[in-house]
Amino acid sequence: MDETARAYRTVVVGTDGSESSLRAVARAGALAGACGAALVIACAYLPGEDDDRELAAAQDALRDDAYQVVGSHPAEDTVRTAHERALKSGAGTVRTVAVLGSPVETLLDVVHRERADLLVVGNRGLAGIKGRLLGSVPADATRRSECDVLVVHTTG
Repeated sequence: MDETARAYRTVVVGTDGSESSLRAVARAGALAGACGAALVIACAYLPGEDDDRELAAAQDALRDDAYQVVGSHPAEDTVRTAHERALKSGAGTVRTVAVLGSPVETLLDVVHRERADLLVVGNRGLAGIKGRLLGSVPADATRRSECDVLVVHTTG
């Protein structure tokens, strides 16, 4: 494919290992494959220390809704699973990164570092008071991204 004809050259997608985020990975993989773009799968993780106050506060506020990767080992497993899903969906070139940090900051940093021209996120966000307290990854990423953002409908 002619380099100038590509709609997107580098696509970044975030995952936390949830089925919803893996649906976004699959869609990003299919899109990247169709465009001949490189796909970068990013997973943010929080430190594994038991005394981390930010982690404890987030888990306390979210309770059963918490689905956060804690520590680098689970994050590496998460991106490995996502890598397989992306390849099955048609992605060609796939890179993975597990980054210490919050989801939105991590995604925006990866987009900047990779010079991505598309960020893909799932629509699974936090509703109600929990969303107002902790923020919504899709809403925050869409508002703050400097590149195009595709929000994939990943919930039934």
